[in-house]
Amino acid sequence: MLYSIFDNMERCTPDEVQRLLPLVPEEHQAIALKFKHTFGQFATVKSILMLKELLVANGLIPQDDSLHFEYNAHGKPHLANHPDIHFNISHCPHAIAVAIDSAPIGVDVERFVSPSESLLNYCLNDEEVQQVKQSDCPEQTFAAFWTKKEALFKLRGTGITHELRDVLTHLQPDERLETTLFKEKKFAFTLALTNR
Repeated sequence: MLYSIFDNMERCTPDEVQRLLPLVPEEHQAIALKFKHTFGQFATVKSILMLKELLVANGLIPQDDSLHFEYNAHGKPHLANHPDIHFNISHCPHAIAVAIDSAPIGVDVERFVSPSESLLNYCLNDEEVQQVKQSDCPEQTFAAFWTKKEALFKLRGTGITHELRDVLTHLQPDERLETTLFKEKKFAFTLALTNR
């Protein structure tokens, strides 16, 4: 498993988007330009460049390989020409994360926010809600729970389902979660991995 995190978000500017756009295949340029806001454009282009850099640097694809995505029924992308390489991408206003592995993988990054009561009750089960409410840093605790859940759904390739509140209580024996809190940068990062 390999991953890369980019958190220098001062670089997220219209000029940087224009500089990076020609460096990605046309299909990804089109996806990026569907976003009306600079962040969506930047995150799309930057994540593709990060993915390619990670793959090339580790000898998994040649430099001249063009990344062509195909998607499962729930929208999870995979590399059309490299079915043995699994990857996942996530971004939030504080960071962009890319992870690759030889088995299914999920990744999520989320900034620290103060969750509302309705958001807590929608996303978390009763025990998790209590942990957030009793935490010295509820924003961090909530972000950790959220990234674990989303990364797990992304690992499974299902998208967020009705199991959102209780998904962590149904972790499979071959599933593992690794969460890191970047307290100074104010975001949480979780990898969902398949044990082998």
